[in-house]
Amino acid sequence: MSKIAFVFPGQGSQTVGMGKDLAANFEPAKEIFQKADERLGFSLSSVIFEGPKEELTLTKNTQPALLSASTALLEHFKQHGIKADFVAGHSLGEYSALVAANVLSFEDAVYAVRKRGEYMQEAVPEGQGAMAAVLGLERSKLTEVTNAVSNEGNSVQLANLNCPGQIVISGTVKGVELASEQAKAAGAKRAIPLEVSGPFHSELMKPAADKFSAVLDELSMNDAEIPVIANVTATPVSDSSDIKNKLIEQLYSSVLWEDSVQKMIELGVDTFIEIGPGKVLAGLVKKIDRNVRIYSVYDEETSNSVAAALKGDE
Repeated sequence: MSKIAFVFPGQGSQTVGMGKDLAANFEPAKEIFQKADERLGFSLSSVIFEGPKEELTLTKNTQPALLSASTALLEHFKQHGIKADFVAGHSLGEYSALVAANVLSFEDAVYAVRKRGEYMQEAVPEGQGAMAAVLGLERSKLTEVTNAVSNEGNSVQLANLNCPGQIVISGTVKGVELASEQAKAAGAKRAIPLEVSGPFHSELMKPAADKFSAVLDELSMNDAEIPVIANVTATPVSDSSDIKNKLIEQLYSSVLWEDSVQKMIELGVDTFIEIGPGKVLAGLVKKIDRNVRIYSVYDEETSNSVAAALKGDE
């Protein structure tokens, strides 16, 4: 039996103006952005639709902005009657997946990720943390490199295992610099510093995780109606308390994206639909397995065309 997964992008996919046309033409999408403004107590929608870009790319704004845009697109796509067998999201995108699975209400999710972004931004002083994408080195070899550098007192670890040959490392500025040099010496093709405001998915995020735990305690979480593939384990979870614990761990643990996609394929998924701005995850899924079908829903037109293509296959 053919199975479908909805997957949701994380930070890096944001653009000024995302969701603006959809909100203008589709009332349920407009309501999503209105709910975000109400729950957060300021006009997030103005930042999303009008910018400036510098304001949108602040982590505390990017996170609720992407969640809002992805959820608005999900609302539009849902009207076509296509249902997911599994949901997953890359880092922040996991919260869009949790809204899709009815674990969190949109209002609670947008509040949670705003707090998540604030705490992540505050956890490490500006300029002390870094991230870099390492291309062309096996996971085991890169783990040896990061362990060796960390053991010398410069914290660094694998942050995002995106697809074969693309792994992001995260840690102190010195740790990331040393690990990047040693990774290239060990055979990596390149190590590209990333423009980020902190060392996400590293041990340095533990202070943020401690604070964020209290935020999740305030919220009502349901068991998942659709199994969610957790970033930290790459396994399906449905129990709300299990999901909550994994969300806290996710802040300082590796995002096992390649493993998550492989797990969904093992479970029978042959169609992946990326719902949200951009096509980043579609590109990663393609590099993980060229035999699956991949679609991107990033505006009203693609929502309609992807649904038509899927219904044509029935």
